[in-house]
Amino acid sequence: MKAKTMYDNVMEQFNQVADRIDLNENIRKILAITNNEIIVHFPVKMDNGEVKIFTGYRVQHNNSLGPYKGGLRFHPSIDVDDAKALAMWMTWKTSLAGLPYGGAKGGLQLDPRDHSIEELERITRRFTFALGDSIGPEQDIPAPDVNTNPQTMAWILDTYMQTKPPADRSKNQHVVTGKPTGAGGLEGRDRATGYGVYLTTKLMVESKGEKLDGKTFILQGFGNVGQWASRFLTEDGAKLLSVQDAHATLYNKEGINVDDLADHSKPRKGSIKDFDGAEEIDPSKFFGLECDILIPAALGNQITADNAGDIKAKIVAEGANGPTTNDGEKILLKNGVTIVPDILCNSGGVTASYFEWLQNRSGEIYQLEEVMERLTKKLSLTFKKVEEAAEKNQTDWRTAAYIIAIKRIEEAYVQRGIFP
Repeated sequence: MKAKTMYDNVMEQFNQVADRIDLNENIRKILAITNNEIIVHFPVKMDNGEVKIFTGYRVQHNNSLGPYKGGLRFHPSIDVDDAKALAMWMTWKTSLAGLPYGGAKGGLQLDPRDHSIEELERITRRFTFALGDSIGPEQDIPAPDVNTNPQTMAWILDTYMQTKPPADRSKNQHVVTGKPTGAGGLEGRDRATGYGVYLTTKLMVESKGEKLDGKTFILQGFGNVGQWASRFLTEDGAKLLSVQDAHATLYNKEGINVDDLADHSKPRKGSIKDFDGAEEIDPSKFFGLECDILIPAALGNQITADNAGDIKAKIVAEGANGPTTNDGEKILLKNGVTIVPDILCNSGGVTASYFEWLQNRSGEIYQLEEVMERLTKKLSLTFKKVEEAAEKNQTDWRTAAYIIAIKRIEEAYVQRGIFP
């Protein structure tokens, strides 16, 4: 039997909640499809003079609440179905967070480790040019995602601005978020997604009448999200027992030092292999490790029917997008595991992106302390809404989050009507 894709999972989640809330049938038809699916092929000259053809994607799911918003990832596995699923999740995420955005996602089929920094710059700029006016500060606003970063956003920003008349260039600074601060980026945007994972995990632990101090956690993925989430968690008294990436699985019962591991991985293109502050163990043992909290912060479809039964953690905090399949989730819920769903758990990034977008539009500059204060307030309010919806509907947290998100979009369509 063919394995379910991320798109299969997101559609199943949507249909289950649409049935439960008796979603207006016409609105259901609209939300079940994407508005636009853009595929571009373009040539780029490599350092050795060879020309290679690259394929890029941008899927725009829905913009009933505002401009499309969502990351761009550089990964060999990205395809149009993955982008469709991720774009749909972005629609639910921005709606749940109460932001004036819709959902989009995209990326390039490549492994950044196979290219020099000069090649990556040329590829990124050519991809931006190929997308043309499909993106824009009031149309579709990309942000960093897997294997992309502030530098990637700076290249996109500069390329996009060069396509505009000189007098209009400064008006387009908010075409991307997650930029370097020198290019109009927001202080604190770098840590926002990881901070959101930390904060929603802490709030979930406290909602059970417990404290984060002394809790143990394991982490899959040691990119930007995983590193910042781990830093905040360990600073608040939690202990990191294990980290897994594509190259190795580390374990130390005394705890892994996050800063030491970050210093080790940075010059090794992010790889955690050969870190001397922990032992390397069999990757298949990772999900079955004894711990209080599991944070999947890598790619989608990691927790499945095959490994969900091994999980000992009582809380799964979804730092990645779609890390748990629906079949895996059923097993977790049956075993009494509480899931902090991705559209809540990792929404710190898009929330901070909203602050950056506002900052660029108004010409203001927000200070780090103010950003973190606003982020904490916004995420805490969203967490409380989901907690209340879960209690009111007597359901799990993902279903509760979806109910809030989809109902907000339904309300917008009911009030505005459908053109023409």
